[in-house]
Amino acid sequence: MVFLNNEKNGVLPSQYIKELIDRNFMFSNENINEDLIQPASIDLRLGFKAWRVPASFLPGKNSTVEEKLNQIAMHEFSLSNGAVLECGCVYIVKLLEGLNLPKNISGMANPKSSTGRLDVFTRLIVDRTQQFENVPKGYKGSLYLEISPRTFSVVVRTGTRLNQLRFSIGDTSLTDKQMAELQYKHDLIKNNESSELSDKLENGLPLSVDLKGVDGVVGYKAKKHSKLIDCDKVKNYKVSSFWEKITIDDLIISEENQNRSLVLSPDAFYILCSKESVSVPKNLAAEMRPYDTNIGEFRAHYAGFFDPGFGSPELNANNTKAVLEVRSHDVPFIIEDGQTICRLIYEPMSNIPDKLYGEIKGKNNYQSQGLKLSKHFV
Repeated sequence: MVFLNNEKNGVLPSQYIKELIDRNFMFSNENINEDLIQPASIDLRLGFKAWRVPASFLPGKNSTVEEKLNQIAMHEFSLSNGAVLECGCVYIVKLLEGLNLPKNISGMANPKSSTGRLDVFTRLIVDRTQQFENVPKGYKGSLYLEISPRTFSVVVRTGTRLNQLRFSIGDTSLTDKQMAELQYKHDLIKNNESSELSDKLENGLPLSVDLKGVDGVVGYKAKKHSKLIDCDKVKNYKVSSFWEKITIDDLIISEENQNRSLVLSPDAFYILCSKESVSVPKNLAAEMRPYDTNIGEFRAHYAGFFDPGFGSPELNANNTKAVLEVRSHDVPFIIEDGQTICRLIYEPMSNIPDKLYGEIKGKNNYQSQGLKLSKHFV
């Protein structure tokens, strides 16, 4: 394999992922089609059976996932003809894909954007691990997905895509100084209201929340006790059946300086938008840091991958915002317009991908997005 001897560290691009598949470093009993491969990641598919479990778990360094399931699973059921995953429950699904990685390649998983925007919490688990979402170098074995719908009960089936996997060689982290240089060179994040960042550059570029909105709408709050959502049905559900619009009238507006604030209710799920536009050059990949305790008592963003080409001016995708999936923790929490809400980490690609996000018009759902719900809604 050409890239295995390449000493350049970085995230593997689409053509290298295809090579992994062709050489059976990634395998499946079902065909792994080209449309699963993204510019810097690959979509993973649910397999044939699922287990209902009483709680989330990690197998630990001495056990496999199936050994743990044999101990704690409440019941097992088939996904072949579709099944309902109920809100508030925890499930484990064996994925169709497995790995037989070379010793210098590791992996990192995240939910797909549409999964996060449905408030479906997912985490990849592998055998003999003490970490979620991480695939160690040279891993050989099956892949499993923990799934826990938080707001909506959902329908899934064999082949449903809820998460994605990114491969890398070596250490792909960048220093704050390197990030600052990239920001200066590429304008990776850009706020039309200010030339200054919303916060200091530390462990990633800061993104702030936009509470000014468009046409009076600043976000959405999920309705509880809604109908089922089929994860494979696109543009199939009315927004009003599942979401409440958050408008200017729902905000606290300061009489002194007209600052806008929103109270986040505990256990409620919100879709908001970043004030900054985001772009990912073709030689970089990006990931949202899901939660930073120094920023506030809430979690922002379940789904973290941004592929090369996202929001790229070269692809006429100007002013593409980051959509923020926000959930408060144990207490109500007030966020203000322009408050830093999460951070964006950039990583180098080991090579430029042979496909870019948004390159084919209409293929990618969230290019040039503003405030936008998942692809399931119209």
